[in-house]
Parts: sequence; C-alpha cells; structure tokens
Amino acid sequence: MVNKKPTVLIVDDVSVNLALMSAILENDCRTVCTEDSAQVLSLALEHQPDLILLDIMMPGMNGFDVCELLKANPNTRDIPVIFLTSLTEEEDEERGLGLGAIDYITKPFSVPVVRARVRNHLEMQRQRDLLQRLSSIDGLTAISNRRAFDRALEREWLRAQRHESPLSLLMIDVDLFKQFNDGYGHIAGDDCLKAVARTVADQAGRAADLVARYGGEEFACILPDTCRGGAIRVADKIRRAVLDLQIPHAFSTVAPQVTVSIGGATMRPSTRVDVGELVRAADAQLYESKNAGRNRISFSSCAG
Repeated sequence: MVNKKPTVLIVDDVSVNLALMSAILENDCRTVCTEDSAQVLSLALEHQPDLILLDIMMPGMNGFDVCELLKANPNTRDIPVIFLTSLTEEEDEERGLGLGAIDYITKPFSVPVVRARVRNHLEMQRQRDLLQRLSSIDGLTAISNRRAFDRALEREWLRAQRHESPLSLLMIDVDLFKQFNDGYGHIAGDDCLKAVARTVADQAGRAADLVARYGGEEFACILPDTCRGGAIRVADKIRRAVLDLQIPHAFSTVAPQVTVSIGGATMRPSTRVDVGELVRAADAQLYESKNAGRNRISFSSCAG
C-alpha cells in the first residue's frame, strides 16, 4: 500500500512566497495554499492538514489572530502551526509560541532549513497521530472506541452544518447478549462481539463511515452525507449480515442464532439543535426495536 502524503496548509499574502514554499515541499507533502488569512479556518476544517505554515504579517487578520482562531476551535486546535516571519524581536516569538505555535521559520527562507524543519515536524506529528489512533481503538474488537466515536460525531456534526448535508447515526445492540455470555461463557462472548464488530464495519464500508464499540454489546455507526433511506439500507445490510454469521444462540427467545436490534436517526444539523439530539433519537429507536421483538430496525422520522 502506498502511504498517503501528508498535507501542509501554507498561508502567505505574497504569491511568490507560496510558490517557493510549495516547490520546496512538493516531494514531501501535498500543499494547500491561500493568500487570504480569512480562509484559513475553513480550509483547515476542510482539509485537516498535518501542519500549517502561517505568515504573521498579513492584511486583515494577522498570523497571531489566525493562530488564536485555530487554537480556539476543537477541530483545528491540535494541528501544529509554524510561523513564517521576518520579525526578529524576542517578544514576537514569545507571543507566537504562547499562542500555541511550535516553531518559527524566518524570512528570507533557507531551502534546506525549511525542508528539514517541516520534515521533522511532520514526523513528530505522524508519531502523535499514531499514538492518538492507538488510544482510540477498542482493545477487544479492534474498532474505534467510545472516545473516538464522540470526537468523530462532533466533527461530522459541524461538517454537516457547514455543508447543510444529512448525517445519520445507527445504534446497534446484540440481542440477549447477557444470556449468550452466561450460557456459553465469556470467551465465546468475546469471540461473538469481535465477529459482530467486523461484520458491522464491513457493511459500513465507505472511508467516511465510522463504526465504534459504544459500550458492552452495543455498537454505533456514523454515516456522513447519508439520507434516511440510505441509512436504512445500511442498517438492513448489517442486520442480515449478522444473521448470516450463523452464530448459535440456544438461549435466545428471538432466533436460534445471534441477532441484532438497530435504531437509527437522520438529521440535517443546525445551530438550533445539538449533536446530543441525534444520539438520543437513534437510542430511542433502538429501544423501539428491542421492545417490538428484537432482530429488527426502527428508524426516526426526523427530517433528512
């Protein structure tokens, strides 16, 4: 597999500087460039760069203001920022580092220094990202954990707000799992959860979809840019795929094999409601499925 190049967002109001920096870094990373400081936050949210190179002296918002804006947003605050500057006063450097920047590159640029510093910071960011991913994985099922789910849902909610697109959420529960665990033992129970997790992840196969272990025998599936009908189709694929596993469940009153109940909801996020409304709607529908006999799908009538 070919590793994807890291992305660097370069911000400078001088087009020659943008062209030079892009040329310096073209072999190491993908670059996104802008001369407009007012666009930086939206570009950072859209591209989620691995590093931002930010000029300080710009018309409108200066680099300090932009850095402060980035660090105030939960979806961009962890992106490392390197200032590009001709300022040499210690108080300027102190101010920038105090705002959360990780380094300074002074103008005029030294090509070897720029390349070396960017490479070093990208490698450190790659290692931080790896540790972050490891801390976001459920130890039993090897899918995302609840912490990763919470972060991803907040991020997708904000993205859907910006693009006015639908966001769907599925809540999935293994039916009568306590009886399975008590009857077959915890090792068999763990194997069952791992098999169900793999199956759910296989059915929600787009790169943007996220499947997580929500807690115990409950899973959640975030489906960005997915309308109600599309989410119902994914939910039905999941329910049928779990049935097809044919994992025996002699202690179930629902079926002779392991089954799941699914609740879902779709919303078009707005500033009038928070992301918790989507979770509560999907969770309520999960209980509807369980109360109606399990091994079925119940879906909210929320618009979307």
